[in-house]
Amino acid sequence: MAVILLFTAACSEGQTDPNLRTEDGVPTNVPFEKRETIFGPGGVGDIFNSDKQPGAAGAGAGLGVNAYLWRASLDTVSIWPISSADPFGGVIITDWYSPPESPSERFKMNVYILDRALRADGLRVALFRQVADRRGNWHDAPVLPSSSVKLENAILNRARQFRNETLKQ
Repeated sequence: MAVILLFTAACSEGQTDPNLRTEDGVPTNVPFEKRETIFGPGGVGDIFNSDKQPGAAGAGAGLGVNAYLWRASLDTVSIWPISSADPFGGVIITDWYSPPESPSERFKMNVYILDRALRADGLRVALFRQVADRRGNWHDAPVLPSSSVKLENAILNRARQFRNETLKQ
């Protein structure tokens, strides 16, 4: 019962942090809701905001890769289920996707953004394909090399559109 009372008292409105003290050891009166967090200005909330550095060609303040390429990659693969996305390392991994027009084959894509600059050699797409046999088992199948190049070009074109839209503003 005493634990519940202590917990309830600790959750009261306007509570201050007893660990915040001045150099004299006097407690400060900074309410919890007024303290800075990683979600405040300059923190995680601004990670995808590329407007802060307009001269950086959309590099993005908190991204390890080019923000235009990152946004364009996500936009281009938006119909595919995304398994993993790392904006700091610049890697997007999709799950298997079967187009409605050919349910007996499926595709998986890995997108690698390799640079902070908006350049053609700063992007790599690895495409994988599998085909189902009569029993429904999936087997690896070859992919035309031009398919990866077409996806890279689609992402690059979309990234240029994002950059041009930003420059017009």
